[in-house]
Parts: sequence; structure tokens; C-alpha cells
Amino acid sequence: MKSSNIILIGMPGSGKSTCGVIAAKMLLKNFYDTDLLIQNIEEMSLQQILDTKGEDYFSEKEEEAICSLDIRGTVIATGGSVIYSDKAMSHLRKLGKIIYLHLTFEQMEKRISNLETRGVLLKNGETLFDMYNERLPLYEKWADATIECSESTVEHTAKLISDCANDK
Repeated sequence: MKSSNIILIGMPGSGKSTCGVIAAKMLLKNFYDTDLLIQNIEEMSLQQILDTKGEDYFSEKEEEAICSLDIRGTVIATGGSVIYSDKAMSHLRKLGKIIYLHLTFEQMEKRISNLETRGVLLKNGETLFDMYNERLPLYEKWADATIECSESTVEHTAKLISDCANDK
């Protein structure tokens, strides 16, 4: 059933994992983080994958991991770069409702203090600002709903996710 899953997309630092766990509790659903799936499969951190195997390998493994998902009744937090793969996003759309957690560039910059170790996919040395501008229209393209979370607390964002999941 399409409505059984809630899929969270958004910029690094938007709260997909942090707010997703709380929203899952509110919605009485499971929680699943696709970044952890990739790390588990590869047996290394996202940053180690990027540093040792490169951006293309990382993107390929992210797509494979997403396309392997067959779960229900779950809030799914995705990696920020998932929107680069039409195949992965099409699969996620079949699994449930896609909610985009929107964050301003300034807020994203404030929230990300560990860019060098976080596992953020920056293509060919692009800046964080370049990445933000490139990804923004892709998040908007795939979103079934958008939540503004720039000035929101974790608890408030989780409540907005819960309300959106219930179409309130």
C-alpha cells in the first residue's frame, strides 16, 4: 500500500534521521535510515566510501541499496544525494509518500559542522552552495509534500511530518 511508508528527502542537516525517528514513534511506524544500510553493506562509513571508492561508486551503491528496499509501515530517511537517481526515486515513490524537509542554505550551513567527515556527496569539488542550488529543484521535483524546517525544532518538525503523513 502506497501510504504505508513515509519517505524523507532533503539537504544534509535538514533532520531526516533525527526528526524521522521521532515522527516514526508518533506515527507508530518503524524507522529506517538508508545511509546506515549503505554503511552496513559496504562495512565502512559514507565518508570512507567517498574517500576510497569515489563519487560514482557511492552513487551506484546508494541506488542499489534504495532499490533493494521492500518495506512497509516505515518512516524512511534517505541520504541527501538520493535525488540524483531517477531509478531510486521512482522506487521510493512506489513505496510511499515523499516528504521534502526544506532548509535554507544559511540554516544548512549552520547545522553542518562536520562536512569533512559527514559523507556529503560534493561532486568534482563543488562548494556546499553549488550543491544546494543543484539539489533544490530535484527535491522539489520529487516531493509529494514539503515541510519548511529552517526555524523549526526537532519536535515541531517531527509533528509536521506526522501531520503531513496523516494528510492533516
